[in-house]
Amino acid sequence: MVKMKDSGVEWIGVIPSNWEIKKVKHLFFNKKYIPGILSKKYQRLALTLSGVVIRNKDDSEGLQPKDFVNYQLINEGNLVFKLIDLQNISTSRVGLSHYTGLVSPAYIILQKLKSSFVNVQFAEYFFLMMWHRAIFNSLGDDGVRSNLNVGDLLNIPICIPSILVQNKISDFLDKKCAEIDSLSEDIQKEIDLLEEYKKSVITEAVTKGLNPDVEMKDSGIEWIGKIPNHWKVKKIKYVSSEISEKKLMTMFDADYIGLENVKGYSNEIMFTDSEYEEGVQKYSHKGNVLFSKLRPYLAKVVICPKDSFTTGEFLELKTKEEISNSFLRYFMLNPMFINEVNLSTYGTKMPRADSAYITNR
Repeated sequence: MVKMKDSGVEWIGVIPSNWEIKKVKHLFFNKKYIPGILSKKYQRLALTLSGVVIRNKDDSEGLQPKDFVNYQLINEGNLVFKLIDLQNISTSRVGLSHYTGLVSPAYIILQKLKSSFVNVQFAEYFFLMMWHRAIFNSLGDDGVRSNLNVGDLLNIPICIPSILVQNKISDFLDKKCAEIDSLSEDIQKEIDLLEEYKKSVITEAVTKGLNPDVEMKDSGIEWIGKIPNHWKVKKIKYVSSEISEKKLMTMFDADYIGLENVKGYSNEIMFTDSEYEEGVQKYSHKGNVLFSKLRPYLAKVVICPKDSFTTGEFLELKTKEEISNSFLRYFMLNPMFINEVNLSTYGTKMPRADSAYITNR
């Protein structure tokens, strides 16, 4: 049985007696490099819940910089951290980059010291543990937008076994995580089947109602077909008003809803802080329906949970008394409606739908 000892760090607890506790600064260093005009030579990367991924520079989801001259360079094998807005426990915090490219200037990059005996993959797993247990969140200051800076990160304690043990742990976790991912794929197939069933339920309810025996009539709209005899047919523009308000947003000062924060066919929203330049941005209001004009086939339609800044790609609709916001949302989630809107899009890389076309359905 392995002999244990107190690590001396409350949130770490006991560790094997032959392990050490070191500060991050004894293993890694931070050096921020901004390529400036040379940024055109590098691809764009992003830290996500799935790790560091390649992101198209033309991707318009979320707020975008005018250019990438202020972005910093990260090299393959570096660790990258997003340690802003620590009160948000659902956003990504750390990742090991398998690419060289540009990342947000708001991120913190750590590079291994040549003299340190540390497996960077092991270190990533350690920091992922901190993220999963919300340790970063508890270490932040008490401000409205709690953050950790470079100095804070470099002074965090980390468990360090021998390099041999680090390698074994990393290999074990790689294998186990791969097995779990494989199981997740099987589960995802079941989820996809349920999603298709959910779509059919939505379609049936918003076009046929809940009574299967009700008398029906032709709606006069091909993609809708028959509807209950006592229902009316009106265009969206007659039962709602389009809202288009803008306000000045400063960096990190307000909740922001980007398209990446919304899952298709879900009303769940993960708020994030902007990583980009301050400026005048769209401002949306609690209770209004937000419909994504960009790539409408993704079916990102939500009810705004509170007054907040949002991407300009959202069409914002305020319903009138004769229709509820929930019913309008479900109607716009109807796969037949989504398909109707999607057929009208323009652009190949980032197809968009026109607001007037949507509200004229």
